Amino acid sequence: MPAGADTVTVAVRGAGVLVTAVQTPDTEAAVRTVLGSASLTRAAVPAAAPRAATTAAAPLAAAGPQPGTYTGKGFDTCTAPAQSAMNAWRNSSPYRAVGIYISGTSRSCAQPNLTATWVTNQTNNGWRLIPIELGYQAPCGTRTPKMSSNTTTARSQGVTAANSAVSAAQALGIGAGSTIYNDIEHYPTTASCRAAVLSFLSGWTEQLHARGYLSGMYSSGSSGIRDVCAEHDNPAYTRIDQLWIAWWNGVADTDAGTYCDDAYWANHQRLHQYAGDVNETWGGVTMHIDRNYLDVSTDQTPPSQEWTVTVDNATGGRFTASANWGSSAFSAQRFGADYRFASPVSSSDVAWFKANIPATDTYEVAVWYPADPGYNNMTPFIVATSSGNQSVQVNQRLTGGQWVSLGVFTLAAGDGDKVGVSRWTSGTGYVIADAVRFTRV
Repeated sequence: MPAGADTVTVAVRGAGVLVTAVQTPDTEAAVRTVLGSASLTRAAVPAAAPRAATTAAAPLAAAGPQPGTYTGKGFDTCTAPAQSAMNAWRNSSPYRAVGIYISGTSRSCAQPNLTATWVTNQTNNGWRLIPIELGYQAPCGTRTPKMSSNTTTARSQGVTAANSAVSAAQALGIGAGSTIYNDIEHYPTTASCRAAVLSFLSGWTEQLHARGYLSGMYSSGSSGIRDVCAEHDNPAYTRIDQLWIAWWNGVADTDAGTYCDDAYWANHQRLHQYAGDVNETWGGVTMHIDRNYLDVSTDQTPPSQEWTVTVDNATGGRFTASANWGSSAFSAQRFGADYRFASPVSSSDVAWFKANIPATDTYEVAVWYPADPGYNNMTPFIVATSSGNQSVQVNQRLTGGQWVSLGVFTLAAGDGDKVGVSRWTSGTGYVIADAVRFTRV
């Protein structure tokens, strides 16, 4: 701007334009005359008002189900690493999967980095995430909090843990189709402890399936892994989807040695923690980690339409019977802590199992009871279908200690009495009411 110069600004109405001219004392009059004569031509149109940005930010979410389909090395560490550490290891380490503790009352590490933004950044950079719940522990172990030694209570605790884990996963943007792994640390296994752990995992798995997620379990090869593999074909328990084996033999594969048969969880359903408590440095960043090898796949699609629930005679608010029904723990084939029994009569005195059916649909109804030569050979089970009650007779002297299917029935949505055990029978011996399982098919 020339020395002694100034500016003159004129608004051109209707155009949304400010015109500014430089003038000096000698040219001021001429400049104002020119600016004052400014006008719009007929072709001019009013300037559009500035538009507010309307594009919403994309929701933060992991890039697909986690860990998804992946074969290769991974690591886990207590606290989710800083972004700079993840970047350094992504560029120079052999690892492409990372275990993160997302929930659980036993989770001892602070997680200042673990946010939905962190999750999105890692999966966008090609990392696979291994979500971990560290909560209830085996009742015979030393870690707390302990799950109940009562199998019915343990199963319900598994349901609670699954709901908590899903809430944590969803808050981090880890969506349906992902596997969440329940970390049950080493314990000195016993038969009763194994039953509690597997009942807990059954509730965990059933509820994760109901929420659209897959279930996984991490444990020591010599305790939890050996226990779930020993009961692989036991219909009393709902099988987990993926097995994470802690066996520090230093070999990066998914073998479990003598702890688990190779035929079990063989369809890309295994992880192996093959070394632990080691320091590694990559890209100038040192971290304290456990080493893992994964062979997992999204082929194990979560059964989003599958729904199952088990009702035991001891399930609170889910079972009703008259005072004529006694309680017994006589048979080791029982489901849970005890079962109910009554003598046959020629009158209606039904013990009812109550269930909250999510939708009117077809469901397999299965019953569990202990068998004994003194029990009834013609026990009537009543199924309250959408078109009325149907009766199915069961010989309770045979095939006890397992799930026995009554058939597939159409059940109406809603909470109510769905299966009853009647005393009105021409058979002889005690009629037994123990547990009922409903599964949508």
